[in-house]
Amino acid sequence: MELLRVITLVAATITTGLSAGLFYAYACSVMPGLRGTEDRMFIEVMQRINVAILNGWFLLGFVGALATTAVAVALHLPADGHRVLPAAAAALVFYVASLVVTRVINIPLNDALAAAGEPCGLADPAAVRGRFEARWVRWNVARALLCTAALGCLCWALVLHCDLAG
Repeated sequence: MELLRVITLVAATITTGLSAGLFYAYACSVMPGLRGTEDRMFIEVMQRINVAILNGWFLLGFVGALATTAVAVALHLPADGHRVLPAAAAALVFYVASLVVTRVINIPLNDALAAAGEPCGLADPAAVRGRFEARWVRWNVARALLCTAALGCLCWALVLHCDLAG
């Protein structure tokens, strides 16, 4: 049971770290890099990114973080795992909150950007970008912070687990 607990905590920490890193990379490089681009270019790049990101490697981290963190919480429910449980449960809450932000805000914004059509055919690309960019960026930062908080909680859970084992 102890080996399974530590493997699950490590897997949750790694996959959550991948998600936190993805959102962090957008916040500090991708979106600032696109900030100065022309409207049609911005829309085209974001449309392409939103298609390209839907792949197995992304889903492994994104869904894997939820699954492994939930399993880590479940494995620490017995009495001998209660010391780790609050940190693992907090990580799950933070990560689920990031998923809610993604589902309620970022995905609908991505869908609206895709529905706008080909950038070269848009009558007012500045308006399309205006409805997307600032809100998407703001909530992406929220996702980065939530995932980073989840990562910190999982790191603390590992510390507690190792302290209990050692």
